[in-house]
Amino acid sequence: MKKFMHEFKEFAMRGNVLDMAVGVILGGAFGKITTSLVNDVFMPLIGTLIGGVDLGKLNIVLKDAVMNGEEIVAPAVTLGIGTFLTTVIDFILVAFVIFLMIKTINRFHKKKEEDPKPEEPKGPTTEELLTEIRDLLKEQK
Repeated sequence: MKKFMHEFKEFAMRGNVLDMAVGVILGGAFGKITTSLVNDVFMPLIGTLIGGVDLGKLNIVLKDAVMNGEEIVAPAVTLGIGTFLTTVIDFILVAFVIFLMIKTINRFHKKKEEDPKPEEPKGPTTEELLTEIRDLLKEQK
């Protein structure tokens, strides 16, 4: 059991696992931000533009609720069009932001690949070195 725990610790502490954990946590937080943006900013604006309708509560009633006085015998059957629309807008917004992030990252990778490596200074050729050595040997004699 001790070996198993040691192997698990090594696995959990690898860089990729930690990076992925950070990504999941940030993704969850980002999801909350986009959901709030959609529900609290976009949907009220869209609702105001189409006549003051609260799109989050926009439902199509397929079957009315069956009531026995004040008591609900059978609940209403509804299609939650507003909730679905909110979720679709939320998805489109998240997908768009991810697209922009990937596009930016790809641009940096492309720039990195396009940057020519600086040419190393060329040294003398073998023939030039041999000639220089020959001349030095002649001078020494």
